[in-house]
Amino acid sequence: MEKQAKIYIAGHKGMVGSAIHRKLTTEGYTNIITRTSSELDLRSQQQVTEFFAAEKPDYVFLAAAKVGGIVANNTYRAEFLYDNLQIQNNIIHQSYVNGVKKLMFLGSSCIYPKMAPQPLKEDYLLTGLLEPTNEPYAIAKIAGIKMCDAYRAQYGCNFISVMPTNLYGYNDNYHPQNSHVLPALIRRFHEAKVNGVADVTIWGTGAPMREFLFADDLAEACYYLMQNYDEEGLVNIGTGKDITIKDLAFLIKKIIGYEGEVKFDTSKPDGTPRKLMDVSKLHSKGWKHKIELEEGIELAYQDFLSRY
Repeated sequence: MEKQAKIYIAGHKGMVGSAIHRKLTTEGYTNIITRTSSELDLRSQQQVTEFFAAEKPDYVFLAAAKVGGIVANNTYRAEFLYDNLQIQNNIIHQSYVNGVKKLMFLGSSCIYPKMAPQPLKEDYLLTGLLEPTNEPYAIAKIAGIKMCDAYRAQYGCNFISVMPTNLYGYNDNYHPQNSHVLPALIRRFHEAKVNGVADVTIWGTGAPMREFLFADDLAEACYYLMQNYDEEGLVNIGTGKDITIKDLAFLIKKIIGYEGEVKFDTSKPDGTPRKLMDVSKLHSKGWKHKIELEEGIELAYQDFLSRY
């Protein structure tokens, strides 16, 4: 990407989009265009059409999506399907119409079948049934991958897709109900420490394993792949390492300095036993993560303290 190129980041206010924005700014890109959702409704075909016709971006990072945890995914099934399909349909199609040089579509690891073998290889896409609770979101994201491939095949568009693992970092969501496990634990241990609560109870056995990638590492990977990857299909972005929820809880407890007890409510569900990405394709392209989990959680906690 040329330094003077016009780059549009869809979803620049979110954790991923803001990390990509920081990375591009650090690399010396000055012609970055953004719009908040109040300025541009990405679900509106007319608004997106007018925006692309007026701005004519050279490159697009499609990091905008309606997202949430398991409860939100299962509750707002129609919105998760409709909103995400509309957003990506409008942006991908208008990128083609307006001659965008390259587009990157960001998905999610939930696209893989619920019972897929571990670690998750890119080839496992569409080989089995999805996790029912987030099926609408996953189907929208799968449609986005296939749309990028279809526009590449039919029109020669250089549209690529990447699938990040579980993310955390600056600008994360710490909402008590709607946040993901790592930021939720940061908030709960912090509040327990501040309020002198004797113990913190965590759902399930603590046995499930999860992989976590710092959002600024994801931005590094996206920037790298935007320069070095031009193929159909998708690329997993992760660390290739995972940790049990129990070990994660004790690590966060240590970083925050909470002195109380950790309990596990085994009457509550555990969720999927394991979700680890196979990142051999990413490594073969020449990129590897830099920020390890303990350092990343310390950075995230400092960000949490500065914002709350």
